[in-house]
Amino acid sequence: MQTFAIDGQQMTYRDQGTGPVLVFGHSYLWDSTMWAPQIEVLSQHYRCIVPDFWAHGGSDSAPIATRSLRDYADNVLALLDHLQIEKFAMIGLSVGGMWGAELALKAPARATALVLMDTFLGYEPEVLHTKYFAMLDTLRDQQQVPAALIDMITPLFFRRDGQLHNPQLVSNFRDYLSSLQGDRAIAVSDMGRMVFGRRDTFDDIEQLTLPTLIMSGMEDNPRPPLEAQLMHDAIDGSEYVLIPDAGHISNLEQPQFVTEQLQRFLNNVLAA
Repeated sequence: MQTFAIDGQQMTYRDQGTGPVLVFGHSYLWDSTMWAPQIEVLSQHYRCIVPDFWAHGGSDSAPIATRSLRDYADNVLALLDHLQIEKFAMIGLSVGGMWGAELALKAPARATALVLMDTFLGYEPEVLHTKYFAMLDTLRDQQQVPAALIDMITPLFFRRDGQLHNPQLVSNFRDYLSSLQGDRAIAVSDMGRMVFGRRDTFDDIEQLTLPTLIMSGMEDNPRPPLEAQLMHDAIDGSEYVLIPDAGHISNLEQPQFVTEQLQRFLNNVLAA
């Protein structure tokens, strides 16, 4: 892991491999290690840059000036400028796709391709907005994730009967939620407000012309395939792939399938 300072706050990131640059964005409540199965393969042909979202992984809490996902996209652009990276393809899952789209919109001449996985670029639906903000209030007020909330959050990230299919993956995620305490819990809650209070980018993404792959776990509960279909309809020329037997963290539940789809897409669009 390496670090980059923005307004006095340390962002941690992985920089692995050589070749055309891929920038990865991970899910809320996860970190850059989430992409390990894909990085292991793709870093053999690409340079993989994987920042930890603020208050996740090794990154500090967000700088005061970072108040939205658009601001965070500026933070990542600053990192890429620091690394003297001009061109990049963006691969984002969940919130990684949300700020990844903002990054592509901010730097259309630099972004070569976009992959949106298990994400949604419109407003958070009102019912879910209310539900998630209530959870974030609990996290902030109690400065921890109580057991009842862990039981509510965990199933959101996995396919049905996820505990049977990937017991260690689910157990590790529960352990992470249990470990959130004090100021860190407050910082994670603040980032959640940034995620679930995001702006609607649909009018903007209709202007995207770069090659775009949209993938969704067939059993993704918080970001169902219907949302992926709406984005596919909005982005002209985009490709849409359903991931079988996968929930929200589809790249870890079906790592081989996802990696193969990424290899195929990137080989086609970056071959030139």
